[in-house]
Amino acid sequence: MSVEPIGLVTLLIGLVCLLLGYRVAATTLVAAGLFGSAAAFIIGSANIQPGHMFLAFVALATLTRRREALAAMRALSPSEPGFWFACLVLYGLLTAYLLPRILAGATQIIPLGSTAFEDTGFTVPLSPVSSNFTQSVYMGANLLCFAMTVAIASTASGFRAILTGLMAFSVGNIIFALLDLGTYATGTQDLLGFMRNAQYTLHTDVEVSGMKRIVGSFTEASSFARSTLGILGLTGTLWLCAYKPVWTGTIALVSLALLILSTSSTGLVGAPIVLLLLYWTALGRSGVKSGGRYSSLAVLCAPPLAVALALILFIDPTTSAMIIDYVNLAVLDKATSDSGVERSSWNAVALQNFLDTWGIGVGLGTVRASSFLLALLANVGLPGAIFYGVFAATALLRSRGHTRSFPADIRLAARNACFGLILGDLLVSPVIDQGLFFYVLAGIASAMPERQASNDRFAPVGAAA
Repeated sequence: MSVEPIGLVTLLIGLVCLLLGYRVAATTLVAAGLFGSAAAFIIGSANIQPGHMFLAFVALATLTRRREALAAMRALSPSEPGFWFACLVLYGLLTAYLLPRILAGATQIIPLGSTAFEDTGFTVPLSPVSSNFTQSVYMGANLLCFAMTVAIASTASGFRAILTGLMAFSVGNIIFALLDLGTYATGTQDLLGFMRNAQYTLHTDVEVSGMKRIVGSFTEASSFARSTLGILGLTGTLWLCAYKPVWTGTIALVSLALLILSTSSTGLVGAPIVLLLLYWTALGRSGVKSGGRYSSLAVLCAPPLAVALALILFIDPTTSAMIIDYVNLAVLDKATSDSGVERSSWNAVALQNFLDTWGIGVGLGTVRASSFLLALLANVGLPGAIFYGVFAATALLRSRGHTRSFPADIRLAARNACFGLILGDLLVSPVIDQGLFFYVLAGIASAMPERQASNDRFAPVGAAA
């Protein structure tokens, strides 16, 4: 095991947060999820990210408090979404250990975390792989993160602490994207080496027709675009709800611009869908007395703006041709590129793994795919997909409390952010681990701080920037 410099810094910050309290620790945990290309320490081939390391400090600070500990236990009760996620994790742990051994050789796989396929172009017979362990650890950490988020956000002050962390994550994502572009342009990429130390392939210096692919603090452009889709859904909804509109509106616009400039097909395909989701949200909120003016503005202005943009592109053939060429380069031509063909082969093999194992999967963390849905089916099969589907439906679609309140607006924003992340995962994710950012959002979407509102009041929804 080796401890990295960023791991020592994480350890120091964690100790300080223990002294400052669990709410500060919770805010820091959310922000720590930004470091997707960093390893706090390395155990064999396993990279433990700063966010996962920091989760231990949050659990220690939270579970030592009786009320929050009980809230964490309630989050895993059969009537709550956490129960179904716990079922998925438990089933995944069992499959990770048993299925690659019981079904050894039953199908040909592309192992997750292995370079064998890239080196030879051939699949290998099903057998246990090192990522069975690492993915089990990550999924266990996600379950702990979800339960801790629900517990902390069960009070108004904790709810706000998580929200502050989400805003810090959103701002940090923009800062790291600009640093990525700036250091690449000046040849000073080594300045970001402290957070690009994970022991797996990093695509941080890739160009497409002279344009830098934006990766920010993540491993590749698609991972950056996926997280930014979630941020667009979060901050765009917060702007529609009139929560700190100057800040949230600016973050949403800059995030949209970065998605367009990222050269990632995930961002270019996902951004219009997230914008449609935001428009649907605006339709539902327009005319609301409290904080509905921005939603009404969006409903009224979006169609004329779309028509004006279409007319400009129609009148100016040069600009239209540039945009078409860019879309062809980043999206349409991607399917026939070497990367696109390789990812398609991953999905084809993953689907065959699902069929060859009669729908039960080959075990958590065994194979890679290029879509969350196929990764889910191939690794944990139909039972795991059902557990995840019930979890997602109860966490993101079930009505909770008042529909016109500050907590309800934040839950709506978190839900839209989750949809953005799920969209990105469906397009490119090789694994079923959706990361701490997703499960923090799912946790706050499931939280009910209104139960404690008498002890800790919320500020009005339209809080000034």
